[in-house]
Amino acid sequence: MICKINQKQKRVSLSTLLPLFIILIYCTTMLLGCADTSDKKIKIGLSMDSLRVERWQKDRDIFKAEAEKLGAEVIVQSADGDPLKQNEQAENMITQGVDVLVVIPEDSVASSQIVESAHAEGIKVIAYDRLIRDSEPDLYISFDNEQVGYLQAEYLLRKKPKGNFFLLGGDPGDNNAQLLREGQLRALQPALDNGNIQLVADGKHWAVGWDPLDALNKAEQVLTLTNNQIDAVVASNDGTAGGVVQALEGQNLAGNVLVSGQDADLEACQRIVKGTQTMTVYKPIRLIATEAAHAAVALAKGETIQKADQTVNNGKIDVPSIILTPIQVDKDNLDEVVIKDGYHSQEDVYKSE
Repeated sequence: MICKINQKQKRVSLSTLLPLFIILIYCTTMLLGCADTSDKKIKIGLSMDSLRVERWQKDRDIFKAEAEKLGAEVIVQSADGDPLKQNEQAENMITQGVDVLVVIPEDSVASSQIVESAHAEGIKVIAYDRLIRDSEPDLYISFDNEQVGYLQAEYLLRKKPKGNFFLLGGDPGDNNAQLLREGQLRALQPALDNGNIQLVADGKHWAVGWDPLDALNKAEQVLTLTNNQIDAVVASNDGTAGGVVQALEGQNLAGNVLVSGQDADLEACQRIVKGTQTMTVYKPIRLIATEAAHAAVALAKGETIQKADQTVNNGKIDVPSIILTPIQVDKDNLDEVVIKDGYHSQEDVYKSE
C-alpha cells in the first residue's frame, strides 16, 4: 500500500520540525560553549621589577609552581628595574589575554598605569609585596613593611642603646622603602628624643634601586664624614647590608658596627654566622608566594578572597589586603627559623664558616 502525503501535510510537518531543529542547534552550541569555558586554562601574568635580588627568584619559582599545581599557566616578565619597560611588558601580557596580573612594581606610582590598562580589559590586578599607589588594584598581598622597619631598628637599638646610628633606606621610589623608614623611626624616636642616640648624615640616605654598589658608596661617604664614628647601620634589606659590610670591611670595622637587613638572603645568613651582619628580617617567601598563587586563581574564577580581611590605603582607595607577619632573625634563631623552614640548607649557610 502506498501512502500519499499531500502538500498541507508537508507544510504541517516542516512547521513542526523547524523549531525543533532550531532548539537542537541552540542547545548544541550552548553545550559546546560551556565545555570550552570549563576547559579554558587560567592564564596569569607575573610582572616583576627585576630578578637581581635573590629573593625574587624564589618568589617567582614558588609562585609559578603553586599556580601550575592549581591548573593555571604563568607568564613571567622581568623589567630589570625599568618602570617604563615594566609597563610595556604588562601591556604585552594584557594583549596575550591573561586573566589576572600579579605585579611587583618597580615604581609604585608609575605602575598605576598597569592597573588602569588591565581593568579596561576586565583583568584583575594583585599588587605583590609592594603597594601600587593612586589606582584601584583588586588585592594587595605583603608583609607588614612598617613592622619590618620597626623590627630592624628595634633590634639594633636593643643591642646598642646609645651611639651614632646611620639610616640607609632602599629605593626612594619604592613605597615599601618609605614604610620601612616609618617603622625604623618609630622604633628609634624615644631614644632620639632623650638623646641616647644620634642620626648621622641627617638620616636621609637611600640606595637607589636597592643597589648594593650604591649602598657601598653611601656608606663610604658617611664613614668618611663621621671619621668612622658609627655604631649601628639600619640597612633596609640584605643587598644594601652587603654594601655596608663591604664598606666597613674597608675600614676594619666589620663585626664591630651593628648592621640590619631584610629577606634572609643566603649571603646575609652567611654574614650573620660570620658576625659581620647582625640580623635580618625573614619574610617567609613560600607563604606569600603560595597565598598569592591561590588568590590569583580565585580572582580569575570570580571568587571572593576571604583572607583579605584588612585594607591599606594607597592614596586613592582602601585596597583589600592580606598582610603577613615578618620575623626577626639573628645568629641564635637562624637555624630554627630560616633553615627549618627550608629556605636555605644548613650546608649552604654554614659552608663559609
